[in-house]
Amino acid sequence: MAEALRAIVWGGVACAVLDGIAASVQFGLKGIRPLRVWQGVASGFLGERAFREGWVSGGFGLLLHFVIAFSVATVFVEACLPFPFLARAYWASGPLYGVIVFLVMNLVVAPLSARPERPASSQIIFVQLIIHVLFVGLPIAMAANRFSFPG
Repeated sequence: MAEALRAIVWGGVACAVLDGIAASVQFGLKGIRPLRVWQGVASGFLGERAFREGWVSGGFGLLLHFVIAFSVATVFVEACLPFPFLARAYWASGPLYGVIVFLVMNLVVAPLSARPERPASSQIIFVQLIIHVLFVGLPIAMAANRFSFPG
């Protein structure tokens, strides 16, 4: 059980940091400051008000980002316990899991949240999908492989 907890912690931290940096860079290249990115995350709970609360809501959004990352890591590691091949084949299951997380976040979580409607170009969607494959699913699966099922 300690191995699973280590996999969750390492996978969650890796996912949160890598995905957070990638999102900040992606939107930064479009002129959107990191504060606005994290306020956007907070707007899932706070709605439009998040964009008027400065770093209070930005910090809340960053905290939510880490909670989501640890939750996503927990789901994957728990799925590996009865299905250890998921951790062993991390090179395939990780990217697939990233796609699943992307779809759940965009088709279930975001529509049910208080986040204001905002259009997203196909380029933004494509880059976000790639970010989820490389920086969400893969590091979580790699952590599960390394810590839950050491070679």
